[in-house]
Amino acid sequence: MKTLCLIAILSLLPITQTYAHEAAPSEKVQVLQEQMLKNVPGKKAMMLTVNYAPGQASIAHKHEGTAMAYVLEGAITSQVKGESATTYKAGEFWYEAAGSEHLVSKNASASQPAKLLVFMVMGEDEAVLIPLKN
Repeated sequence: MKTLCLIAILSLLPITQTYAHEAAPSEKVQVLQEQMLKNVPGKKAMMLTVNYAPGQASIAHKHEGTAMAYVLEGAITSQVKGESATTYKAGEFWYEAAGSEHLVSKNASASQPAKLLVFMVMGEDEAVLIPLKN
């Protein structure tokens, strides 16, 4: 009888399922500073870091603002629409014009982490990252 009661109680508990196709955790983004620009009304500057685990990638996205990226450690493969994919190593950098569609942004290594320093200039209410639908 105790076994039947235990089975009945356990059957009432919610079951959490995990699926193999669930998305991996996203890259870690940390805002270091954010300031309104006194000489450019309505615009702000933002400095942030992006940490990628080995093999990790960002979703395809665009930035409303202008972005400049500098690889602090590891290697990052980046591709903006209309350009070929390029792998940047620590100490290298690139520029993305406002509105650019960033199709690829990923850690180039499957075994080592990677880290970017990003400086952006954008409108006061603009989003840092807007996912692309396709």
